[in-house]
Amino acid sequence: MRYLPNTDKDLQEMLREIGVESLEDLLTDIPQEIRLSDLLRLPPALSEPELAVWMKRMGLLGGDIEQYSFFLGAGAYSHYIPSIVRHLAGRSEFYTTYTPYQPELSQGTLQAIYEFQTLICQLTGMEIANASMYDGASALAEAVLMAHRIGKGQEVLISQAVHPEYRQVVRTYTAPLGLEIRELPFSPEGTSSPAEEIEPWLSDRTIALILQSPNFFGCIEDLAGYAEVVHHQGALLIVSVVEPTSLGILKPPGAYGADIVVGEGQSFGIPVSFGGPFLGFFATRSAYLRHMPGRLVGETTDLAGHRGYVLVRATREQHIRRERATSNICTNHSLCALAASIYLSALGKEGLRELALLNLQKANYARTILNQLGNYSLRFTAPTYNEFVLTVPHHPSKILQRLLGHKIVGGVNLGRYYPNEEMGLGNCMLWCFTETSSKGEIDRLFEVLRSIG
Repeated sequence: MRYLPNTDKDLQEMLREIGVESLEDLLTDIPQEIRLSDLLRLPPALSEPELAVWMKRMGLLGGDIEQYSFFLGAGAYSHYIPSIVRHLAGRSEFYTTYTPYQPELSQGTLQAIYEFQTLICQLTGMEIANASMYDGASALAEAVLMAHRIGKGQEVLISQAVHPEYRQVVRTYTAPLGLEIRELPFSPEGTSSPAEEIEPWLSDRTIALILQSPNFFGCIEDLAGYAEVVHHQGALLIVSVVEPTSLGILKPPGAYGADIVVGEGQSFGIPVSFGGPFLGFFATRSAYLRHMPGRLVGETTDLAGHRGYVLVRATREQHIRRERATSNICTNHSLCALAASIYLSALGKEGLRELALLNLQKANYARTILNQLGNYSLRFTAPTYNEFVLTVPHHPSKILQRLLGHKIVGGVNLGRYYPNEEMGLGNCMLWCFTETSSKGEIDRLFEVLRSIG
């Protein structure tokens, strides 16, 4: 039996009220090229028992997926998650909570969010962080909107070495504001253009420069010098960190003069699963507090002098300021933020450093031996963290298909994101190696690629 909450009459009244003619008009923000042009060719529906049998036969319930080796990254990373994370984050007092508007009833949740904010500040080298964002891409887009509130220009500079999907989300968010997004070319070494080469691109119209480190190609950016050049023009430096375990060994962006640091926290105790869940983080300077989006938890004392936690600066938010709010983000990813806090607390500062070194060592080992294959070569020379780009002798799709036959999920085909032949990435693949990549798996990848030729 179907449940239809809205009749056709209800729908027409709602559409008339908001000033559109059809439900299709509400989807205009979705690019036409990614919409379905016809119905999906799906088989007939199965009953639940039949579906369970089918999934088991396909290996989706039988653990067959664990027999595969994965070398995918590009913004979603496979890391070992200590069992304590799921056990603590799954406790009912955390698992079922909502936005803690009543602090008297929500001290545990509020303290957990406050601890998350503190950890993000420590990692990024910034002064203040919010309670979380939806994901790294939307966090970056919100950072641009924040820069627009602070600055007076209409232009944003973004490196082409920033994750392509992050760049697309920025364009989607900023299109209604009429902001001009100008993309800066990456260098032959695989990093963004040096600060002195970016200076001519800057003008009084520029509100922000966006960099990512490690960047989409896995290369570690030298962030020194950018802040001085950008600030000279009155713009902000925004740094995106898509693989935050790198902060276990890299100098935080705040130390280089970044004004806003955003990123993806999925690496901190959140499993990769069908495209989510993800966890955006957002940190900035105290001077920009009133412009920052999202929930913010602060520490205070009650009338008896006891320490307590409350939502602060709520007048920035949409439930008070409505359309004049700094952001329309409502419920944040506080459960994922809790998982990240548990993960980081379990590892500690030294544990995170050891984890980062493991990632660096595994990737360097893979980089060294794969570069010895006659028909495969490193595309870039800049230092990398746990990802790097290989130029391959065949079309990446053919290599990926051959690897699947050996139960290996290969790297990302960069031709999907950089189709322009002048960039020279059509026959390139992005490979990722974390602490979960064993030496045996890397050696087997080497042998299989050698057999492919």
